[in-house]
Amino acid sequence: MKLTYNKLAGQSAERINAISDAVFGVAMTLLVLEIKVPEFESHVTEDELVHAFLALMPKFLVYFLSFMTAGIFWAGQSAQFRHIEKSDRNMTWINLLFLLFVSTLPFSTAFLGDHISYKFPVFLYWFNIFLMGLGLYINWAYAKKHDFIAEETRDTVYKPIKKRILTAQTLYFAGALLCFVNSYLSIAVIIAIQLNYAFAFFSPRQK
Repeated sequence: MKLTYNKLAGQSAERINAISDAVFGVAMTLLVLEIKVPEFESHVTEDELVHAFLALMPKFLVYFLSFMTAGIFWAGQSAQFRHIEKSDRNMTWINLLFLLFVSTLPFSTAFLGDHISYKFPVFLYWFNIFLMGLGLYINWAYAKKHDFIAEETRDTVYKPIKKRILTAQTLYFAGALLCFVNSYLSIAVIIAIQLNYAFAFFSPRQK
């Protein structure tokens, strides 16, 4: 049987994992570079140093927000590929597009950090999260449709992972809408959602 390039390309799920870890690592490192050490032209007093440091608190808040975001999506993609055994050219490009939105996270973070009291930066940040979630959802649905998920776990893991993505995106959207009340409230709620997804404070525990 004659094979075409499209049939041969993108067969390695391990390669997707490798580039994903690299992109996430770079994106998470770049986040902290948006927190600039204050510069002073002349001798500085203790009070000025404290004031300058406290002025950076919105930046630290957004940094924490985005580090949690990146960590949760990295864990989400890892959970999928723990059960995905095979790949193809289309799945490779689905994940590359997902990583495209991961790589824009430092920009949306910087934009939010510079204009934290406005609604539009919160919306832009949420849209970045939405596109990342959409990428994970499409990847998981594609893997299920093409039988790339391990047969022994397919029936038990597909629905919980799909539900987690949809529930998280709904909660993120609700949190983003709170920017019409107060942008800090919106960020605080999104962080609370992330902390719950990271540590499962309110998830039912199995006995």
